[in-house]
This record gives sequence, structure tokens and C-alpha cells, in this order.
Amino acid sequence: MADLYSGDFLRMLRNEIIIDWIIRALRLETRSHNGIIRFQCPLCHRFHTATNPKTNLGRCFDCERNFNPIDLVMATTQCSFVEAVEFLKKHIDKATAKG
Repeated sequence: MADLYSGDFLRMLRNEIIIDWIIRALRLETRSHNGIIRFQCPLCHRFHTATNPKTNLGRCFDCERNFNPIDLVMATTQCSFVEAVEFLKKHIDKATAKG
């Protein structure tokens, strides 16, 4: 895997592909409560979740699991790490704050 992607590239995907964009792109069910958008956890299917734009992570408070963009793609689509990276790579231009 180290041969496929540089650490800098993986950090860029992890930090610059906006987690809220991934939630929309993956068409995860969302609910709004008191102005806060909650996404359906791909593992436990509950909505006790939130995203943090400062850390670019999604969190399920029931599973106690954090999801970065790569993790969220893997958990939602049940794909491999490489498949998740390739999915994100295809969407870099529209999924980053710069795009």
C-alpha cells in the first residue's frame, strides 16, 4: 500500500475532503434536530452522530467511533482501503474546500 499512495496524499484526502460532502455524496440518511445535522451511522444505523469541521471527522456516539473521509467511505460501501482512496481521488476537485 505504501507503494500506491504517499503519506502526504493520504493526509490530504483525510484533511481536505470535507466530511459533510462525503455524507451527501454517499447519500447517507440525515436528520436535523435543533439545527444540528445528524447522519446515520453506517455501523449501528443510529443517528446519535455529529461532524466536526475543525477535525474533519464524523463521530457516532453510540459506537464511539470516529470516521475520517476514508473510513466513512469504507464503512458505508464496505469497500477496501484502496477502493475508498480511489473513490475520493475521483472527487477531489468538488469535495475539498478549494474545489
